[in-house]
Amino acid sequence: MKKEQLAILVIEKLKNEYPNTGCSLKYNAPWQLLIAVRLAAQCTDERVNQITPILFQKYPTIESIAKASYEDIADIVRPCGFVKSKAKDIIACMQLLNQKFNNTVPDTMEELLSLPGVGRKSANLILGDIFNKPAIVTDTHCIRLANRIGLVENETNPEKVEKLLQKIIPPEEGNNLCHRFVDHGRLVCTGRSTPHCKGCCLADICVYNIC
Repeated sequence: MKKEQLAILVIEKLKNEYPNTGCSLKYNAPWQLLIAVRLAAQCTDERVNQITPILFQKYPTIESIAKASYEDIADIVRPCGFVKSKAKDIIACMQLLNQKFNNTVPDTMEELLSLPGVGRKSANLILGDIFNKPAIVTDTHCIRLANRIGLVENETNPEKVEKLLQKIIPPEEGNNLCHRFVDHGRLVCTGRSTPHCKGCCLADICVYNIC
């Protein structure tokens, strides 16, 4: 089976299994998702969702965070880990949005990557979830599942996986497929334990299970 054909089958099966997929980070504005994604690095989404309401209640606008002290932001986001870099990036990012982008989150990959603390994974999430643009979010779940299923072969570099998947996944399907990879990776195709292949909706087409 060609990888393009396999990709279509994977998309359809995961759609049936997880019809109501979406980002697990909670936010009410694009800039809030930008901050939540930065906090989520090496931290669980559950923990981030506990911290961001506290942060956003005290600092409800881009301008307010741009003017906040490092010490105060660091104190709030400390439970998310890597506090020095995260607090610094959050303030610097909001300052740039305020000064250069008229308090709006830009909608191009190039502009998003110019923001402090924003890499391709974060930028793709913003492009897909906020602007409904074609996007492939190559987080650990996406990379693990893409290799196990057989959509890519022995490739763990996030940017290379992104480019390989772009060749075989219809642009309009990429963003939600990656959310479904997260759903499936957490519940079935786990990374820290043996994957639960028995009863998996992909069992009949997955290279990992068939081999």
